[in-house]
Amino acid sequence: MNERLERVYIPMSETAFYILFCLREEMHGYSITQKVKAMTDGEVVITPGTMYGSLSKMEKDGLIRFVREEEKRKLYVITETGEEILGIEIARIKRLYRNIGGN
Repeated sequence: MNERLERVYIPMSETAFYILFCLREEMHGYSITQKVKAMTDGEVVITPGTMYGSLSKMEKDGLIRFVREEEKRKLYVITETGEEILGIEIARIKRLYRNIGGN
């Protein structure tokens, strides 16, 4: 694992977490925003500027990769490195939950 990526992404912002979480399947930015809004009952709303800036940064960092373009929308998917980073963050969140008395 790249230590620089761990320093940059762990702990992860909600935006980064949800983008990587959603990109376990091919998606474009708009579909990610809609899925996140639905998953969080509207509590997390990712604006277009934040979404496209995050996608660009994550692609440059090798966490996601461009798959193809469909109707002028770029589809992305998580990479192996992105899966590793997401796994570290999920383990961190589970530890936090355990420590506050969750299951």
